[in-house]
Amino acid sequence: MKGKSALVTGSSNGLGFAMAEGLARSGCNVVFHGLEAAESMSDSLARIEQDYGVKAAYVEADLTDPGAVSTLMNTARERMGGIDILINNAVVRHFASIEDFPADRWNQALAVNLTAAFHAIQWVLPDMRARGWGRIFNMTSVYGSRATPNRVDYVTTKTALLGLTRAVAVETVHQGITCNAICPGTVKTPNIERRIEKLMEEKGLGHSDAVRHFLTGKQPTGEFISASHVADLVVFLCSDAGSQITGAMMPMEGGWLAG
Repeated sequence: MKGKSALVTGSSNGLGFAMAEGLARSGCNVVFHGLEAAESMSDSLARIEQDYGVKAAYVEADLTDPGAVSTLMNTARERMGGIDILINNAVVRHFASIEDFPADRWNQALAVNLTAAFHAIQWVLPDMRARGWGRIFNMTSVYGSRATPNRVDYVTTKTALLGLTRAVAVETVHQGITCNAICPGTVKTPNIERRIEKLMEEKGLGHSDAVRHFLTGKQPTGEFISASHVADLVVFLCSDAGSQITGAMMPMEGGWLAG
């Protein structure tokens, strides 16, 4: 991975950060992205550069704005000289029944979860084709293959990402480019931890009981998926051994889809 450069959207924390750090650990220069001010990422960037001997940058951009997507991509290219690996990880979500779902939140989900990914792929493909190498990842979900109540924005956009993945894969065959969808189960992230803490408060549960309650009906293992293991999967798919895997949905969900 030495000399390669990656952009991971939605990577200021959580799974996105873990995937970006996993790529850095393997020698890849990385551009992080989020909504937080740049100052909040300065210590993390300095640590990654020092620990792994790579270049690390951060770009703040609101992906609901197509112009901001273009700015993000151009800035990433300027910082790194090009983008070899793109991970479309940025996501928004809202919880409401279909009849109560606000139109503005629906439009926001389409913009961030789906349209921003489409535009980012459009942007990176010419350079990847010119170099004869590229890796594109769209982060989907178990809810891209199954529905769940009160999450119409998430289910719809994650399902659509699977179609986008397949379309990009068939248009880039024999070009040294792969496009795959990564399907993690429930990963313990700051957002998930906040939901567990809310369960603890609402139901008077201890932490371990709240985790079991939260994972009921999800992955049969009853365990969270490790963010670092998802990062390891991405690194593998970037290797020569992953070069024949394209257009695939790669699950890491503790048997959730098998049930």
